[in-house]
Amino acid sequence: MSPKPDTDAPQQPSFIPCGWIGGFSGKPPGQPYPNTALLDSLPFEENLTNIKNITRMLRAKWPEFSWPTTPGDADTRQYQMFAPDISRLGYDDTGRVWSIICPQQGVYFPSLGATVNIEVTVTGNKGWIDENAPKDTLFAADITIKPTIWFTSDSVDGWFWQLLLKFDKVCDNKLPLSKLKGIRINAADEGGKPGIQVRMGERPDYPFPDRTKHWRDYAWAVANLAVRIGNIDSTGNAKADEFNSWVMDLFNTGSGNLLLAGNVLTWNLWAGSPELVNQEEWQNHAQYWRYSIDVNHRPPEGEGSSIADFNGTPYDPGVGVLVAKAGAFVVWIKWELS
Repeated sequence: MSPKPDTDAPQQPSFIPCGWIGGFSGKPPGQPYPNTALLDSLPFEENLTNIKNITRMLRAKWPEFSWPTTPGDADTRQYQMFAPDISRLGYDDTGRVWSIICPQQGVYFPSLGATVNIEVTVTGNKGWIDENAPKDTLFAADITIKPTIWFTSDSVDGWFWQLLLKFDKVCDNKLPLSKLKGIRINAADEGGKPGIQVRMGERPDYPFPDRTKHWRDYAWAVANLAVRIGNIDSTGNAKADEFNSWVMDLFNTGSGNLLLAGNVLTWNLWAGSPELVNQEEWQNHAQYWRYSIDVNHRPPEGEGSSIADFNGTPYDPGVGVLVAKAGAFVVWIKWELS
């Protein structure tokens, strides 16, 4: 079988499942994309409060991220695909968007018996979609987000987890040992506005290498967004805040400053074609995905990619630096407990 051609046009044929009504986008003929008047008129919705309204979805199967390790220096730009098939756009038969699930990533540390989890947590969403529209005007949405970082463990008996549990008591149970108590990071659009625009097409400001493009994988459409990373929220406990600062420093050292305050994180979301929604499955989707990471140390749909530059050279955080910082972190915790 000959390979699929690598072209700029989608290879997947359009397929719209039964039940589509449309009309919510309210886009008159000739009006420029997107219909910002409609977006501005909509309230931000919470992701879990309108599942009963969701009948259709797009799976954002391939979330391709990009950021500079040194803010403002294009030569330091890195690329990474987060774990596939966690992100989704959920909407009703008329095209009103009710829920947007954004990417997650889990990094397992065997020596610690623990996983560091990162999620682009959506705190509000609003938008519209028109399944019959051209792919460059398919949908538009605005979201508010707070990236979240937290730990999970193989076993409550592991030495590192036991250390964290002891220190958690000192910190009034405010360490990020669950998503509910995770490190919460403020984020806005590039201009500092809280509403972040999700728009069609690849991100125009920064080129992405060919390996990050998924038309060859039968992607149906692609959208993009950009986020300026802010500071982390205070827990109200000084020791917990200091702990979280240590975690963020370690995470940014290992990830090439992915979540460094002031850095701009961009990504392209490559989506499959429209699907009908099983609301029970939608409700359990993130929990199922999270369970796989916690138990098997891998996403249910496979791994993402490693961090690499435009040419594919892997990012080297400096193992010695990471080990030294991790060791100093553990020593600091033990000192605080002594």
